[in-house]
Amino acid sequence: MLEETTRLHLLYDFYGRLLKDRQRKYFEMYYRDDLSLGEIAEIEDISRQAVFEQVKRIARTLEEYERKLGLLARYEKRHTLLEELQRELSMEAPQDSRAMKLTHELLALEMEID
Repeated sequence: MLEETTRLHLLYDFYGRLLKDRQRKYFEMYYRDDLSLGEIAEIEDISRQAVFEQVKRIARTLEEYERKLGLLARYEKRHTLLEELQRELSMEAPQDSRAMKLTHELLALEMEID
């Protein structure tokens, strides 16, 4: 469950802007604010089942965006390659080398998701 939630958070970081306002609101209340389905239903004055269906639909939508665009998969691949490069450089280059500094900068930039 935690792995699924973490993946959804990452997908939301990449594709959240593509969701409708109401979808973003439900996502944030459920996944970021950790409100229960019942709490959201009460706040929104709708049924718990309606909230449940909306949350599931949002997850499917985010997964569909990823299936079509693959931004998360590419991010993970780049991150893995940068970490591998950093390990290789650390064995062959001094920590203060230009190559090592550039690798650190790339890793830091890679962690900045809008």
